[in-house]
Amino acid sequence: MKDYQLENMNDLLRLAAPGTSFREGLENVLRAKTGALIVVGYSPEVMEVVDGGFSINCDFSPNYLYELAKMDGAIILSEDLKRILYANTQLIPDPSISSIETGIRHRTAERVAKQTGKLVVSISQRRNIITLYQGSIRYALKDIGVILTKANQAIQTLEKYKAVLTQSLTNLSASEYEGIVSVPEVVGVIQRVEMVLRIKMEIKRYITELGNEGRLISMQMEELVGNTEEEAWLLYRDYAREEEEDKIREIIAGLKRASDDELMDDNHIARLLGFSSTSVASEESVTPRGYRLLNKIPRLPNVIIRNLVERFEILPNLMMASIAELDEVDGIGEMRARGIQDGLKRLQKQVLIDRQM
Repeated sequence: MKDYQLENMNDLLRLAAPGTSFREGLENVLRAKTGALIVVGYSPEVMEVVDGGFSINCDFSPNYLYELAKMDGAIILSEDLKRILYANTQLIPDPSISSIETGIRHRTAERVAKQTGKLVVSISQRRNIITLYQGSIRYALKDIGVILTKANQAIQTLEKYKAVLTQSLTNLSASEYEGIVSVPEVVGVIQRVEMVLRIKMEIKRYITELGNEGRLISMQMEELVGNTEEEAWLLYRDYAREEEEDKIREIIAGLKRASDDELMDDNHIARLLGFSSTSVASEESVTPRGYRLLNKIPRLPNVIIRNLVERFEILPNLMMASIAELDEVDGIGEMRARGIQDGLKRLQKQVLIDRQM
């Protein structure tokens, strides 16, 4: 599913999330087993497919929705879900629009959604399912208990992947200090970063669908993911052939577009970074610029980090720099120069300790 589709999906799930009046109304209809067909939003496109019915134009309430769903026709709500506009209408979409549904109500809902671009909700009378349609998006709402189970399983998976990523980053830092970083090692770390971020996106969808029931899951996710996205940005700045922001954004976009198979393809990731396909097979060595480690030194502003990288270009040059050489960089005095030297040494000791754990 593409990025814009994921955003639209999340918007739909927020509208129908537990704790909202709309979801309460949908659940009331579901429990009553009356079934319903609901269109959210009234526009010229919707007017073209609506026939008959009568105007209601009253404030929305879950009970009103439930009562009106007892009639056979469709219900039209305002875009903001604050008013019920029409009830007992017949929807007549273009029959040439393709549909994968078999039931009349669901087939009508899918075609109306594709023709108008509006959110259409179909509540099955026999199957006890609430299905959301908008454009080409189709999503069947799941029971909260089922979603919670899946969310907890995803949290456990995230915890394992994050532990592996943390160790990989520690090993990378050690290799950086030893000057033995290779393209395959960097690619491996990036693959783990992206897997953590993909699991995070899956959990965010569960949280959206859970509504006010998803607070604890959200807190667990944020605690586990931490600053992974910021660390990833610094990682790309350290190792991409070109470190300009536009190029880094292209890499991030390329990773998001990558299929699961492409993500596991070392050569594909290497090419996104600007390396040739042979860089992985030959285990080509690569040298970091130093952004990631410098950002771990407390109270070191980004502008100073940028000045240091521009002056020394690569991390080994920076590590070998004397106090006097560091002092020559714009914005760095003798005290800060000593702090940078001491900070890099402390990080090195900590990395060696963490690596052995």
